Amino acid sequence: MTTDTLHAAAAAMVAPGKGILAADESSGTISKRFAALGIPSTVELRRQYREALLTAPGIESHISGVILYDETLRQATSDGTPFPEVLASRGILPGIKVDTGAKALAGAPGETTTEGLDGLRERIAEYYELGARFAKWRAVINIGDGLPTRNATHANAHGLARYAALCQEGGLVPIVEPEVLMEGSHDLARSSEVTHDTLREVFAELALARVDLQGIVLKPSMVISGSKGPGSSVQEVAEATVRCLLDCVPASVPGIAFLSGGQASQVATEHLDAMNRLGPLPWTLTFSYGRALQDDALRTWGGDANNRKAAQDVLALRTKCNSEAALGKYDRALESV
Repeated sequence: MTTDTLHAAAAAMVAPGKGILAADESSGTISKRFAALGIPSTVELRRQYREALLTAPGIESHISGVILYDETLRQATSDGTPFPEVLASRGILPGIKVDTGAKALAGAPGETTTEGLDGLRERIAEYYELGARFAKWRAVINIGDGLPTRNATHANAHGLARYAALCQEGGLVPIVEPEVLMEGSHDLARSSEVTHDTLREVFAELALARVDLQGIVLKPSMVISGSKGPGSSVQEVAEATVRCLLDCVPASVPGIAFLSGGQASQVATEHLDAMNRLGPLPWTLTFSYGRALQDDALRTWGGDANNRKAAQDVLALRTKCNSEAALGKYDRALESV
């Protein structure tokens, strides 16, 4: 993929009014979500569920890309069409999660670093041949007593930069995902401080690795109070997040696709909408949600093929609501359509 093609793909991923569906749960993670609803986690049921998501009518109007897991990238619809082909035929870019998960960071109790760099160049080449055109790597930052340490922030930023450089070398647009976790009792100010430090470190490492910022998509967490901390209004979250981004994210980045990070579906939509109402910004602000797009659809499907269309309708509604939020035009009345 040439530089121009890489830039074009990154821009397409954050096209106005479009966002990214994160359907890259590992087999272990999706099994836990199935188990909570009493759904057996078999390869075939996971395939059927992913097929229902990827073939939902109309989502191509609101979804620019879908992040897949290794298992899913290799699967096909019931008529034998590979999932990447199904997406590409609808103008949706197929993506792939390439990290192997957050593991305990040596000498840093309570902190992790993301693994998966070994053999990544070869895996990227294979994923490109299978149809992937972008990738995702998630780094996790914990807030707590004395956390995060500079060591953990640096280790995760360094890993993201090495991953991003390898992706661009292999023709994939890297989604750079530094997630500051919501877990904890911290307030909005502490979340802002940690997010600021994390993003500054990430972009410093991206520069050292000579990553082309026009060919990435940033996927950060919003600046939000801890799940056990003092609450913040939608407007407070929006203003704090945008302030932090303006201070840390270069204008050459084409777009920012937020993760939902455990927020309730509608709340994540409202936060995105409020940010996009704050005025012109140097980059597109959109969504790359997993649970905030999928949860209602998964509950509706429930492992029953007879519920497939109803689940697809639920997914289509959530994608439309977030598409409107990405334009700063969300109206709660949409929720009852």
